[in-house]
Amino acid sequence: MSEILYVKFEKNTRTYNRTVTLGEAGEMQCADTAIVNRLKTEKLHTFEHVRKGRHTCADRKVFSILEVVEKIHKVYPNLEIQNMGEQDFIVEYSTKPKEQPAVTFIKVALVCLICFFGSAFSIMAFNNDVSTVDMFGQFYTLMTGQESDGFTILELTYSLGLSAGIIAFFNHIGGRRLSKEPTPIEVEMRLYEDDVNTTLINTASRNGAHKNEQ
Repeated sequence: MSEILYVKFEKNTRTYNRTVTLGEAGEMQCADTAIVNRLKTEKLHTFEHVRKGRHTCADRKVFSILEVVEKIHKVYPNLEIQNMGEQDFIVEYSTKPKEQPAVTFIKVALVCLICFFGSAFSIMAFNNDVSTVDMFGQFYTLMTGQESDGFTILELTYSLGLSAGIIAFFNHIGGRRLSKEPTPIEVEMRLYEDDVNTTLINTASRNGAHKNEQ
């Protein structure tokens, strides 16, 4: 009976090594540990033409699991392979960016200012569109028989409730998480990353099919 090798590759893997091995790109398990140790050092790809940025160099390549199977069978022709991960996956190469605390602080501060004033503008535009101030004034007059001066208990509780709602929705207050649930921003970022990876894989597949047709 031949040995069975289980392989698992995530949809996107980042590496800081220009030459990527099978062990860096994915996970492998086999009853014979010598097989795994040998295959972990097998070269998958070498990034030669990288894009040079201001502070880093980067490149990416899409692989099919069939390419991995082919490389493994060159070493162990009779090895049975079971894929437990993605059919197609991406390996991204980049150099480690240089730490620049001042630049990072400026970027974070700029993003915070944009989010703060952008959110404030959106909230004010919504309240103005639905005439929240007029509605509070009419409700206050109806309940108390007095004219509202625009700074009543209604405006205060609305502001406090809005703040509490924002904190509860985003599941963060300062650097602390309110619960173990992922925040809406984290969910959206993961969905965005998944869409980008899927698009890259589909584009690479179409380009590959086009080349084969030519």
